[in-house]
Amino acid sequence: MKPTKLVAAIAALAIACVALASVAGAAPTAGTKISAKLTAKAEVPPQTFKSTKGTGSFTGTLTGRKLVWKLTWAKLSGPANAAHIHLAKAGKAGNVAVPLCAGATCKSGVHGTVTLKASVLKAIKTGGAYVNVHTAKNPNGEIRGQIAP
Repeated sequence: MKPTKLVAAIAALAIACVALASVAGAAPTAGTKISAKLTAKAEVPPQTFKSTKGTGSFTGTLTGRKLVWKLTWAKLSGPANAAHIHLAKAGKAGNVAVPLCAGATCKSGVHGTVTLKASVLKAIKTGGAYVNVHTAKNPNGEIRGQIAP
């Protein structure tokens, strides 16, 4: 084999090896973890029926605009009848952006996957969103937690 052809063959082999190594070593994109600790104290407006024992936890992973989430709670004044992600900073009430559960589907441990609008994704990433769990005794919300990375 002529030296120029040998150099070209080695160069092509080297490029193929680098390309193969980069594909083989590529890990799946890890998402951004988010969470919220839900308490009665954080509720805005204040509860209609005073119940301070309720607690909850919201966890999620953001990958692009996809959110995979799980919501748990305990010690509410009664069964949860709805849970949502709302848009507002801490200390403010806001509109529902993402329904998480309602009625019979609203049980602790509920989970799901949702594709978020760009505006909701931005709010979640900048502290402008919270999770709220509602009950019959506290229809405006019984426990609440601000979502944070």
